[in-house]
Amino acid sequence: MPKKSIHIAIDARRYGFFGIGTYIRNLISSLAEVDQENRYTIVMRSPADTLPGMPPNFSTVPFPHPDTELMQNLSFPIFLRELRADLHHIPLNSVAYFMPRPYVVTIHDMSSVTSGSAHSIRELLHRERYRRGAVRAGRVIAVSNSTRRDLESVIGIKPDRIRTVYSAPDPVFNNSTADGDPARMILERYSIKPPFILYAGTIRPHKNVARLVEAFAVVRAELESHPELNDLKLVIIGDELSRYPGVRRTVAATRVAPHVRFLGFVPVETLRIFYRAATVFAFPSLSEGFGLAPLEAMACGTPVIASDLPALIEAVGDAAELVSPENVFDIARALKTLLTDPDLRSQRSQQGLARAAQFHWRDTANAVLGIYRELI
Repeated sequence: MPKKSIHIAIDARRYGFFGIGTYIRNLISSLAEVDQENRYTIVMRSPADTLPGMPPNFSTVPFPHPDTELMQNLSFPIFLRELRADLHHIPLNSVAYFMPRPYVVTIHDMSSVTSGSAHSIRELLHRERYRRGAVRAGRVIAVSNSTRRDLESVIGIKPDRIRTVYSAPDPVFNNSTADGDPARMILERYSIKPPFILYAGTIRPHKNVARLVEAFAVVRAELESHPELNDLKLVIIGDELSRYPGVRRTVAATRVAPHVRFLGFVPVETLRIFYRAATVFAFPSLSEGFGLAPLEAMACGTPVIASDLPALIEAVGDAAELVSPENVFDIARALKTLLTDPDLRSQRSQQGLARAAQFHWRDTANAVLGIYRELI
């Protein structure tokens, strides 16, 4: 007997974003590959936003309000009820207060509720909204077993309502694509040439960028007479530096400002070029839900240094150099080791390629589709 077709609405208003946008874009395109049976309504931010090449069981509708807007706690649920979907998928824990059920929510990162303490009404409200969004969900998708354990212990979600589903690197980072002259032109446009250490991601405090800058200063001082590494740079792709005065102060205090470049957000094709051109990718985060950025670097064949956090180890396995993220000198040690040992870099590059190849968006989509069917 054939399965009954269901109607699923997916909140894709952050489709074009850095980070979460990667999850939304690849999940939707992979669901389109594996599921021609069910009907999907994709909620976009603008009427101009489209999903080219989607099969006929996929359609888009606009809702021109961000999920950070206060009124969307009322307006978005009303909008969703008009769609008459059987199930809703919110791809990050920004769930409207009156969200119609049943819904699935994906939890990528719990740093906002596991780090620090609430000092303001705004922060307390955020934590309560976060908790409520997860507690009311029919199923919660955790991007790692580490995140799953936090959901159980910190928020109190029952284990039988949580499913661990790994994400995967965006296929655009596949190492098989050659760059050639376009890559050189991009690097020249930014006035950057190898060797350089790369970090990509936000610069929020838990990302530990200040300690990475300190470790870079240590390594640069130790390699100032090295024939190939005496002009080493640190390239940081992500938020604008002006938003994080603590990182700015660290750059000034360590006197490496001429050698540290903050590029802000860049297009995904440009990011791929920087991944491939970097000598080392460093990701010494203090808190992570999974670790997609290190996997993206690995998919590009770049050796990776990552924190020895359970969530990051789930992502990188034994294919990266692991460091204690709170120890500047341990980060510096790993950087210097990889930078000065070409054989080790080659080994880590090959191990990273093999590790990244273990994660596929098609597997992610099939697992998510199973959760939809299970819930309905």
